[in-house]
Amino acid sequence: MSATLDANVLLYASDESSEFHERALGLVFDLARGPELVYLFWPVVMAYLRISTHPSIFDSPLPPAEARTNMERLLELPHVQTAGEQQRFWERFRLVATEADARGNLVSDAHLVALMGENGVRAIWTHDRDYRRFPGIDVRDPFA
Repeated sequence: MSATLDANVLLYASDESSEFHERALGLVFDLARGPELVYLFWPVVMAYLRISTHPSIFDSPLPPAEARTNMERLLELPHVQTAGEQQRFWERFRLVATEADARGNLVSDAHLVALMGENGVRAIWTHDRDYRRFPGIDVRDPFA
């Protein structure tokens, strides 16, 4: 079964000051070993790069080169796939966003859920409770 990661799991894995650091890092290492297919959608990769290097968010932001290297190490794994919007993305996004009444920050979550649907991914590892508003996906909180 394939799954995806939300940016918050990747960020906790990089933030040594987080109470969730060890569990997040363990999950990322477990998924990195495979053999299950893991999707890293481009919006998640970009969110990780934006937030992990931001001095107003992290007490010790990562240098941009280190953040990029973290992503490159994951993306080089043979069972890690990337994907973006395809031909019917807007139709799927509109349906997902309507079902969850997506507005504000939930729009980004709807974007990711639509990408999941386009690529047949049913499970997401995240600490974000908002994903529970989207029917048809398996929300897995590694910190619960």
